[in-house]
Formats: sequence, structure tokens, C-alpha cells
Amino acid sequence: LDVAKEAVGLIEQTLPRSQGTQIRPKPGLELGAPEVRITPNRIKLADNGVTAREFGDTIDAFNDGLRVAEITIGSKRIDLTLRGNRQNITETQGINQLPVVTSSGTIVPASSLADMEVTTGPVQIRHLERQRVVSLSIHSPPKMPLETALDKLNANVIGKLRAGDLPPGIRLSLSGTADKLTQTWDAMVVNLIVAIIIVYLVMAVLFESFIYPMIIMLSVPLATAGGVIGLAVVNQFTFQPLDMLTLLGFVILIGIVVNNAILLVHQTLLHINQEGMAVEAAIMEATRNRIRPIFMSTLTSVFGMMPLVMFPGAGSELYRGLGSVVLGGLSLSAVLTLAIVPPLLTLVAGTLEKNTQGAKIT
Repeated sequence: LDVAKEAVGLIEQTLPRSQGTQIRPKPGLELGAPEVRITPNRIKLADNGVTAREFGDTIDAFNDGLRVAEITIGSKRIDLTLRGNRQNITETQGINQLPVVTSSGTIVPASSLADMEVTTGPVQIRHLERQRVVSLSIHSPPKMPLETALDKLNANVIGKLRAGDLPPGIRLSLSGTADKLTQTWDAMVVNLIVAIIIVYLVMAVLFESFIYPMIIMLSVPLATAGGVIGLAVVNQFTFQPLDMLTLLGFVILIGIVVNNAILLVHQTLLHINQEGMAVEAAIMEATRNRIRPIFMSTLTSVFGMMPLVMFPGAGSELYRGLGSVVLGGLSLSAVLTLAIVPPLLTLVAGTLEKNTQGAKIT
């Protein structure tokens, strides 16, 4: 409990209650339940030939009773419990006079074999996996992202407690929403990597090349930058944290933003291979033919996402981050794709197509 009280003090310094932080210990940290602590004196027990187990069984017999065996009466099984005579004990201090039989048959008071202390203890004791636990339920300020609150708790609370002298057997850990955030973040990172690999491999099969998909995949970081800018613009007007749905928007962008670059690359290769155009002319013609469909598809997607970002209402905060990421990523990617992909195609397509035509002639 002393460690828990110290942790509460550090939490209040790191995340003040005035900012909206809520702290609720489970169970409460107040010591309001009176109790009697009996600490056996092993030297006195050894002198009287009494083991700690025998001493404890004697105290239990006068307290709640000592279960001796289980007997059967008719069709019922009943516990046989040994209880001491407690009629002469009318006050708490009377525990000192509980009789204990030694190995020699002498009866001595319990106070001669142990130290008695009348004190107070916790109102409730909780256990998790047979270990006594004290949970501190913390609700961070409404406008503070959960990840930021976790970083502050790890650095200013858990780090300081571990750097100090923790009593033996005391462990500190984060659980609940904090633990789920870590698991979800790890899963989201894996999903992001898998999505990039799958999109790249599918394009490699379609184009029968590993080079052209690399050019197309350059639109992904452009879309990521646009998503970050879109999220930053939304935060200028209303608070929008980087939550899981917002991260899902970045995964969605991977499959959407490559469409514009695919149109340019495919149309360029079509002009080169089927119409016999030069590389530079093919790229110019493909850009001229595909710029209108690219902007038409981008604008329809942007205007379709705008209601998620701009319209208020119940539940709008759930999808505002996702919409802002997709909207910003699509907008920036559509513009920068037309500025970056054609020059890269000029550098790469000439060499690749010459090698391909040379191989066909051979």
C-alpha cells in the first residue's frame, strides 16, 4: 500500500487532476478495517517445542474454527470443525490469553509465543493469479492521446519507482487499455507491412517486372505525407488524436493511391509496346490522356470523404480522423504522382524496354 500511495502522488504530479485526470485505486488505499496481527516468535516457539503450523492451527481453532475432517451423515457430507471456547474472550485484547498447548503438555498464553499488534488494515484485498494486487485505474485528460499518457507514466512514475528501493516481491505493470493499445499498434504495423508487400507482388505479376511496381509504390509515402498534413489541418479546428481508426486510414491509402500511378505506367507501356512510340512521347501522351480520369476519380473520392470530416453529429469523432487521412493522402498524391512518376519513367522505361525488345529480337 505504501508503494501504491507513492505511485498516486507521482501520478498526480505527472497528470494533474486539474487537467481532467481521474485516479481510482482498487481497492481503496485507506486503512479503515481494524485487525490484529500475530507475528510468531520462532525462538520462543522452538523453546516450547511448538511449530509455527501448530501455533497457527490453535489460533484458527479459536477464530473461525479448524477443519479436521469431512464426515458423512446420511446422504450429506459435512465438515467436522474444531472450535475453541471463546466465551471468556470478550474483547480484542483477550487474544493474548488464548491457550496454546506445548509439546510437554504445558498450557501457555499465545502472547508468550508471538507478538500481538492491534492495528488497521485495508478494507478489501484483491488477488490476481494468487498474487495480491492493487490496481490504479487512470483516466487521462480528454485531449491527451493515450500513447502520450503512457509515455509520461512510464518515464515519471514507473521509472522513478523502479529506480528507487522497491520492497521485495513488488512488480509494476500496465494493463487494460494500455496493454490493448500496444497489441493493436503491433498488429496494425504488421498489417501495414503485409498490405505493402501484397500490393507490390500483385503489380509485379501484372506488369511482369519488379522495377515498375517500385516506381508505383513511391506514391505510398506521398500519400502518407498527405494524410499527416490532412490530420494536422483538422487538428487546427478540433482535437483529433491518432487513434486506431485513423491508422486504418493509412492502410486504406496503400490500396487507393497506387491507382493513379498504375494508370500512367500501364498507358505508357501500351503506347511503347503496341503503338511503337518513343519513350518520351509515350510518357507525354499517357500523361495527357490519363490526367483527366485521374483528377475525376480523385475528386469524386475527395468529395465523398468530405462529409466524414466536415459534418458534425453523433459519432462523427470516430471517423473524422480516418476521413481526414484519406482526403489529405488522395489530394497530395494525385498532384505529386503526376510530378514524380513521369520523370522516373523517363529514366527507367527507356532502358527496360530496349532490353526487352533486344531480347525479343534475339
